[in-house]
Amino acid sequence: MALKKQVLEEMNRLIEKLRTDQLPDGSWDYPFETGIKTDAYMIILLRMLELEEEDLIRGLVKRILSKQAQDGSWKLFHDEKTGNLTTTIEAIYALRYSGYVSNEESQMMAAKGFILKHGGLEKSQMFTQILLAIGGQMDWPSSFPIPVEAVLLPNQFPINFYDISVFGRANIAPILILSDTRYTKITNRSPDLSDLFTDREAGSFTLRQTRDLRSLLDYIKKGIDSLVGIQEDIHEKAINKLEMYMLNRIEADGTFYSYFSATFLMIFALMARGKTKEDKIIVNAVNGLKSMICEIDNLPHCQYTTANVWNTTLISYALQEAGVSKNANTIQKANQYLLSRQHYKYGDWVIHNKHAKPGGWGFSNINTLNPDVDDTTAALRAIRRQSIQNHHFRPIWDRGVEWVLSMQNDDGGWPAFERNIDNPLLTILPGGEDLLLDESSADLTGRTIEFFGKHTNLNKRYPPIKKGIKWLWKHQEEDGSWNSRWGICYIYGTWAALTGMRAAGVEAEHPSIHKAISWLNKIQNDDGGWGESCNSDIEEEYVPLGFSTITHTAWAVDALIAVSDKITPQIQKGINFLCHNADINNWRTTYPMGQGAAGLFYIHYHSYNYIWPLLTYSHFIHKFYKEY
Repeated sequence: MALKKQVLEEMNRLIEKLRTDQLPDGSWDYPFETGIKTDAYMIILLRMLELEEEDLIRGLVKRILSKQAQDGSWKLFHDEKTGNLTTTIEAIYALRYSGYVSNEESQMMAAKGFILKHGGLEKSQMFTQILLAIGGQMDWPSSFPIPVEAVLLPNQFPINFYDISVFGRANIAPILILSDTRYTKITNRSPDLSDLFTDREAGSFTLRQTRDLRSLLDYIKKGIDSLVGIQEDIHEKAINKLEMYMLNRIEADGTFYSYFSATFLMIFALMARGKTKEDKIIVNAVNGLKSMICEIDNLPHCQYTTANVWNTTLISYALQEAGVSKNANTIQKANQYLLSRQHYKYGDWVIHNKHAKPGGWGFSNINTLNPDVDDTTAALRAIRRQSIQNHHFRPIWDRGVEWVLSMQNDDGGWPAFERNIDNPLLTILPGGEDLLLDESSADLTGRTIEFFGKHTNLNKRYPPIKKGIKWLWKHQEEDGSWNSRWGICYIYGTWAALTGMRAAGVEAEHPSIHKAISWLNKIQNDDGGWGESCNSDIEEEYVPLGFSTITHTAWAVDALIAVSDKITPQIQKGINFLCHNADINNWRTTYPMGQGAAGLFYIHYHSYNYIWPLLTYSHFIHKFYKEY
């Protein structure tokens, strides 16, 4: 009973913490932290637009410098094998542009040495080379591999603009305008980065063209050639289509889809089209990005987006699972906030889902156009208890459920944002799988099945759920795990798949579940916890972190609870780890638990060390002590 007492004490501590941190509007705004990439971009943006935001710039400079490693580099995560070349280039570009750090300072010299040692500016990733081209640090290629006219290819063409994921489109649309116009913005403060090339002749960036890529681009160009003569001035028509695509998807805060990168690129794409920095659209976009700034350790951080809706869905549900009444003021406020964030507009998702009506939820506080499946099932979990008795909630619930069901891919799995965005031709393009596709994933599929199995009257016999379970079986790894798209990585995917299958009624004795349990037990650390490296995402196989984290342990224990009828030694050791390490405060506490894009950025959700332990504790108490 000592373990039960300790768990209940921890639950009460977490409940009180979450109650205290709730905002007056009912939401939680814990930071969505993505390293220093967006901080560097914000400095560059403000300097390019010649906006005197010196307090902000100095704060961002201090934050960037505080994250530098001893070898002069910046990393995407603590155990990245070497420093990250691209991130280090972005950091030194911003620091030089700021004017507050001398090139001769030891930290800057160390960063320069790291960059040159690892290949120089010309070895940075494509998006960073585009940034350098916009700032006049590299030349645009004489012709960008993908012509703007490609956006006019009809949806029936084997590869077209709407085959690309919404995240990919949001970034590609402004890039195509910028590359077509070869836009640059040089100011009196522009730094000279020419000393960071290893090859002084390397002045422009190029995309490495494989045979497959050349063949695909030739095919696209043939499709474009077929449009000539049918449509007049297809070049200008394509540019106008791209511009209107951006303008029609600006949110109320001025940002483009609430994404930092897309908004940053949109600002310069619109300036390439003739707008000035005084234009209302540009001013609003900059202010929208600034509105997403939060404070971490007394320093500003530019969030890639806000996570208010995601935080609030998860916290409201976790509190209710922990025994907080649906009638409590905390839950009432949270769920009223969520009601106000359900989508009523048609977004791009309707292109591949023509018969569905709006009803989803998005991720950020301001999102009204881009719902996703995971946020929607999370919101529905949060409002389920009210929807049973409150007639006001019922139609909201019904719209959400219908939208999620409609979003199932033809292969049986669930995506994040749009149906059937899995065109294999896109994998040939740079960044194809991470940025351009929105395929079915184990985490989305498992989480969606868990929602239906636990919170509706649908189970493994319902054809869509049955099809989803078969997708999970088909995509289980040989070792018994599942990879994920949005969490780190195999532990998250395995947790989602196991909890989903069990909720839908798959027997605990099923071979698929047995393999997964064996894998989780095998990778448990000696201290009772679990920990996985972000290197799993890059290497596409499970890479242990070498240390346990709170969130990974909560996911693993929750998965084992879902498939166990008694407290196993692995569960007990995991619960003990969670209880005894609640107050740790080191790099493991801030280790990223979310994926943005492999090798580009990873996410530390500041809410996760509260949400997932609380949910795991609740399921532990409910299942093994029959409380709540």
